[in-house]
Amino acid sequence: MIRLFKEKEKLRAQNANGASPVTKQSAGKLRLNKDMSELNLPKSCSIHYPHGKDELMNFEVTIRPDEGYYKGGVFMFTFQVATIYPHEAPKVKCKTKVYHPNIDLEGNVCLNILREDWKPVLNINTIIYGLYHLFTEPNYEDPLNHDAAAVLRDNPKMFEANVRRAMAGGYVGQTLFPRCT
Repeated sequence: MIRLFKEKEKLRAQNANGASPVTKQSAGKLRLNKDMSELNLPKSCSIHYPHGKDELMNFEVTIRPDEGYYKGGVFMFTFQVATIYPHEAPKVKCKTKVYHPNIDLEGNVCLNILREDWKPVLNINTIIYGLYHLFTEPNYEDPLNHDAAAVLRDNPKMFEANVRRAMAGGYVGQTLFPRCT
């Protein structure tokens, strides 16, 4: 406790001496700092701060699945974290156009912990593992892309061929996918 008061006194002295005032961090930013310091990402995932680490509330995650249908692909997600985090789940979008039953062509992600199953005890690490799991075990039972889900459910070999074609930069149906391998 004594140390805390000494730090506060030091800050007051700096502010009185004309130093730039220290801005308070929101509870969400403090929690996000904690989450980021405790990240334990799979080796196939990485995090990037496009606006520098000072802009902690907006970052990107790259996932490179090393197994499953999407093995060899590179998929980029943006995270926007609200100041009321962890009481609200981050907004996550897939920037890579992908043929996937749980990600639509606009990049919206169907992951239960980003919606109805979000709880403040969950963290960024949990979300990244959830996204990674979508690539190793796509789920046709709760789809955003109903066509991809139907193909996965009814014809897994065709689904695999469609994923490979899309990742190579080809057409699946009427939709052209950019190369992501």
